[in-house]
Amino acid sequence: MDLFDNINYWIAMFQIVMGLFIVIASENLIKTLVGLGIFQSAVYIIYISPAKIFGGTAPIFVSNQEVYANPLPHVLILTAIVVGVATIALGLALVVRIYEAYGTLEEDKIQDIDLGANNDA
Repeated sequence: MDLFDNINYWIAMFQIVMGLFIVIASENLIKTLVGLGIFQSAVYIIYISPAKIFGGTAPIFVSNQEVYANPLPHVLILTAIVVGVATIALGLALVVRIYEAYGTLEEDKIQDIDLGANNDA
């Protein structure tokens, strides 16, 4: 077995580690959303990789074809992409509102502003 036989899984593992690192290490809300997007694309790769069948065709029954590929994983990933885009759009809308309210996108500064407001009350 060669290292490049499962290159898509190696790429997905690298993306998962990179996405998690960005989410954990970043204090900026935009960078956190980017990290979540990278992590999400890695999940797509992991889910869709075993669905590829070499020599398989669409499940249209023809007399001379014996191997068919299941289209369900591809449809599920297409749905997940749509949901992911909507989630990222909602996250960006929330980031805009947070910036309007606090004037910053850094988590520690937002917490400091909130703690200062709570201590004054």
